[in-house]
Amino acid sequence: MKIDNKTYDALKWTFSVVLPALTTLYITLAMIWGWPYTEQIAASLTAVITCGCTLLGISSVKYQKLNGGNNNG
Repeated sequence: MKIDNKTYDALKWTFSVVLPALTTLYITLAMIWGWPYTEQIAASLTAVITCGCTLLGISSVKYQKLNGGNNNG
């Protein structure tokens, strides 16, 4: 599946900035307020973020190999 640069950049920003920030916010508030399932939700979010970042990294390497250049993404 091919994605355009704008989509790639949006996904990269989402997985590298937005989701980690929201995960940290959730974990902090859950610990303060005693919300249930904090560990399970935190681990699930971390797994999704790690998987997304890994897939984007693979996509970037494949793109660079196909285009023979350095895409600083």
